[in-house]
Amino acid sequence: MEILLVILVLVLLSIALWQLTKIFDLTQVGDKDDSQVANDGDNNTQGYLMFGFLAFIYIFTIYGLIKWGPLVLHTSASKHGETVDNLMNITWVLIFLVQAITQVLVHYFSFKYRGKKGNKALFFADSNRLEVIWSGIPAVVLALLIGYGLYAWVDIMFVDENEDTIEIELYAQQFNWTARYSGTDNVLGKANVRLIEGVNTLGVDLADPNAQDDIVVKELHIPIGKKIHFKIRSQDVLHSAFFPHFRAQMNCVPGMVTEFAFEPVYTTDEYRAMPFMVEKVKNINALRVAKSKILVTNGQAALDPYTFDFLLLCNKICGASHYNMQMKVIVDTPEDFKKWLSDKPTIVQEVKTANASKPVEGGLGADSIKAKDTAAIAKVVMK
Repeated sequence: MEILLVILVLVLLSIALWQLTKIFDLTQVGDKDDSQVANDGDNNTQGYLMFGFLAFIYIFTIYGLIKWGPLVLHTSASKHGETVDNLMNITWVLIFLVQAITQVLVHYFSFKYRGKKGNKALFFADSNRLEVIWSGIPAVVLALLIGYGLYAWVDIMFVDENEDTIEIELYAQQFNWTARYSGTDNVLGKANVRLIEGVNTLGVDLADPNAQDDIVVKELHIPIGKKIHFKIRSQDVLHSAFFPHFRAQMNCVPGMVTEFAFEPVYTTDEYRAMPFMVEKVKNINALRVAKSKILVTNGQAALDPYTFDFLLLCNKICGASHYNMQMKVIVDTPEDFKKWLSDKPTIVQEVKTANASKPVEGGLGADSIKAKDTAAIAKVVMK
C-alpha cells in the first residue's frame, strides 16, 4: 500500500510540473524564439557546458580516488598475485591516460569548432592516414595487453605433475563450501553425487583405496610456502570459487572438475599485522561501535568486533543466499597446519562412527546398513 501511494504521489507531482511548464510557456508569448535552428548564443552555451562537463568528469574522478581508493584490495597474499596486480595496474594506467587525452580533445574541439553564423563544416570522405592511426595504435596496445594476459594466465594455471603440491577438493553447493583433503597419499579418492548419503555429503567412493585417508572439513586451512592444487566441483548450479586476497578465481561447474593452484606467501597472523590491515580493521570496528550504540538503544544486540580473515567466496549469483556463501581460510605455518590436520578424522572414520550410532534394528547390530548401501561401504564399515 505504501508503495502504491508513493507511485501515486510521483505521478501527480510529474503532472503538476508538466502543467507549470505549460504556464511558463504561456507567460513567454511574444518574447519566445520558436525557431528550431540553434543560434550563436545556443552554440556558445553548449560549448561552455562541454567544458563544465569535462571539469565534472575529472573532479569526480579525483574525488572517487580519494574517497574510495583505500577500499580496494591491498597486498596480494599469493605468489602469483604480484603478476595479476601488475597486469591490473598497467591496464588502469592505460585507461586513465587514454581517457584523459581523448576527453580533453573531444571537449576542447567541441568548444573550438562550435557553430557560428556563416561557418561551414569541412567534410572529406575518407583518410587512410587517420584510419591507420586510430585503428593501428589501439590494435597494437590491445595485442600487447592480451599477450601479457595470456602469458600470465598460462604461467599461473600451469601445474607440473612432478611438482610438490597439496591436493584439496573444494565442493560447492547452495549455499556453502566443503573442503576435502587428500590425506597422507596426497591423492583424492573418487567421488560421485550418486554416492551422497548421510555424513558422506560429497559422495566419496569409500571403496577407492585413495579415499581411505581423505578428510572432509568446513574450514579451510592451508600452509604458507606450499603450492595448493585445488580440484573444484559443484553439486547443483554454477558457482565460482573466489579467493580475493589470493587473486584466484575459478568457476565451479556441475558435472565436471575444474582446477586452480596458488601458493600463499603470508600467514593469516602476518597479514593481520600489516599496517594497512590494522588501520582498516580499526576503521571498521569504529563503524561497528557507532552502529552498536544505535542497536543497543533500540533493544537489539550489539555487533561483535571485526577480525580479519581470508575468505573463500562465491562470485556467481547462485541463488537467494549467494551473499552468505563463504568459507573461512586460515593460512598456517607448516607445523601448525600438520598439527591441525592430524586431529581431523577421515571420511571413512566418520561414516563408521555415524553407522555405529544407528539404533539397533531387528537384532542386526549397531552398525547395520540399509540394503541399498553399496557393498563397498558395508565392507569399510564392518572392518
